[in-house]
Amino acid sequence: MAGHLSLAPAPGSGAARPGEADSTALALDDYLPFRLSVASNGVSRLIARAYEDRFGLTIPQWRLMAVLAEGGLTQQQVVTRTVMDKVSVSRAARELVARSLLVRDSNTADGRSHLLALTAMGRSLHAEIAPLAKAYEAALLAGLAPSEVATLKRLLMRLEAAATKLSGDGGR
Repeated sequence: MAGHLSLAPAPGSGAARPGEADSTALALDDYLPFRLSVASNGVSRLIARAYEDRFGLTIPQWRLMAVLAEGGLTQQQVVTRTVMDKVSVSRAARELVARSLLVRDSNTADGRSHLLALTAMGRSLHAEIAPLAKAYEAALLAGLAPSEVATLKRLLMRLEAAATKLSGDGGR
């Protein structure tokens, strides 16, 4: 299938002979997907503690609020924008509606979906949390030069695009 990576081993890439280094060995500390996952999980855990302790929000709830602060969206649009699964988005939306932080309105453009939007209380809470989120970002990036931050962001966007292309999820 086009766009999918072949996982077949390269010809001649069998096990190393005694005394030779195995070029196919996977050293996790040098494996970029592992490093990205560990870094992402570490950052998420750090920030999640602050959101949960101070505001009673889970990471999916905060992500939903953050994306909706930019404007109302359908649940499917949220799934696409945040790359969260449908169940996580649905659960977060339901919990935020119960807390009066979010409303679900009929979508006049598509009767099969609903528009999600922050309530006044949700916008107020977002406005309170956003500076904290920016402060965490600044603290995490404090050891990097502005040019390094720009390079990091650009490279992460390229990695995301490559992963999307390889997965065949271009149209998500």
